[in-house]
Amino acid sequence: MTEPLFSPEDVISAYQRVNLVGNARVPSGAGIKVLNPATGAVLGEAAASTAAETADAVKQAKQAQIAWAQVPARDRGKAVAAAARAVAAQAELIAQVLARETGKAIRTECRGEVAVAADIVEFYGGLGSELKGQTVPYNPRMLTMTMREPLGVVAAIVPWNVPLVLFALKVAPALVAGNAVVVKSSEEAPFATYLMAELMMQHLPAGVLNVVNGTGAECGTALTSHSDVAKITFTGSEAVGELINKIGAGRIIPVSLELGGKSAMIVCADADLDKAVAGAISGMRFTRQGQSCTAASRIYVHDALYDAFMQRLGAALDKLVIGDPLNEATDVGTIINAKQVATINRYIAQAEATPGARVHRFGRLPEDDTLSADLFAQPTILTGLPDDHPCVMEEIFGPVAVVQAWSDYETVLRLANSTHYGLAASVWTRSLATALDSTARLNAGYVQVNQNLTIQPNVSYGGFGRSGQGKEASLEAMVEHFTRSKTIVMNFD
Repeated sequence: MTEPLFSPEDVISAYQRVNLVGNARVPSGAGIKVLNPATGAVLGEAAASTAAETADAVKQAKQAQIAWAQVPARDRGKAVAAAARAVAAQAELIAQVLARETGKAIRTECRGEVAVAADIVEFYGGLGSELKGQTVPYNPRMLTMTMREPLGVVAAIVPWNVPLVLFALKVAPALVAGNAVVVKSSEEAPFATYLMAELMMQHLPAGVLNVVNGTGAECGTALTSHSDVAKITFTGSEAVGELINKIGAGRIIPVSLELGGKSAMIVCADADLDKAVAGAISGMRFTRQGQSCTAASRIYVHDALYDAFMQRLGAALDKLVIGDPLNEATDVGTIINAKQVATINRYIAQAEATPGARVHRFGRLPEDDTLSADLFAQPTILTGLPDDHPCVMEEIFGPVAVVQAWSDYETVLRLANSTHYGLAASVWTRSLATALDSTARLNAGYVQVNQNLTIQPNVSYGGFGRSGQGKEASLEAMVEHFTRSKTIVMNFD
């Protein structure tokens, strides 16, 4: 392997216009500029991989997978667990790189993301023994059984909002199951992904894990369309997910998707108000600038608590410090890029133009001249909107939540389910009966009561409807999405 990297600058310099293929840094002919969203400075150029360069990564993966599949599953797991420890040992360096390229605050977001990513990889490292088949009582004079075997080469495409956690969710189970993986990193935030991957490669055979970077139009299309790719796993926008699903359907290969969300948070009259307010802040992922598919962006508060909830929520949001992601005092960093800022502002403008609606902004924007003021955004609450307003129905992917009052239980459940998404939801109540009834009736794949946790290892995660297909973060995900079942019948009569 290459020499150790000791600083964020070392890392970014090392990964200029390269792909990680066959456990080596392979130069790429062209580059894509990567910006620090907090300052506007150019961090460097990541690879702009061509179709041919992407195909070479798939070729290397296919060759490596043959031998990797023959390694006992527990031994594969041990190697992946060792890779997790290598990541954990360099957690601060990875977090520093991640903060620079995503604009997320180092204290509230980046360190936590690295820790969860390493934990996910370690979790899957211990599951090699669970790749079990079954014996089938077909005929007592025959041995009939099923066995689980790897698919081959997995194409994994990760986004920019939580690239390391989503990298871990795709790569770790695929590897333990005996597959080789080609990851397409995010064009906006590739460098921390490269670092995590290269640290893991120290404990993996060459070619089992590969990372390429490039545009979706060339690199992404070349990867998902390659005839040697046996599985696609994607997290990102609904529109791109629909396109990838069509590619997979055309090739008749399995595709798992984690797409958008417009998650409902229902605060009942008997809820613990302080916990609900804290849950709204964490659930909306305000410290991640609201850039989360599971963001609790539709908050329904019972009439009895509405005024007090709004007062306490506003006071808490006003205390959040918006500023330099590398400053330890900062709670909220920057939006990823100007395009996303424009999208957020367009939705807010629609709310401002709606009769009876109000836009509530909280916190103070930074006044530091060294920062890119245009990419910072205040936590924003929208009230007084009709139920069918675009801000209520569509994913904004920014620090903007809609809060609405409710009085009728059946009506609020209907409103919560009035979306083509179905990723996440939460209910806040002291009543077990209400909790059991509402969680059974909410049309979402990840429903919580009195909490709004993010993705956790060993907790199955995935949505319904246009939020995607398939699960992540669990044994179920590894077995169902990264292996295939083969039936074997033996007769020696």
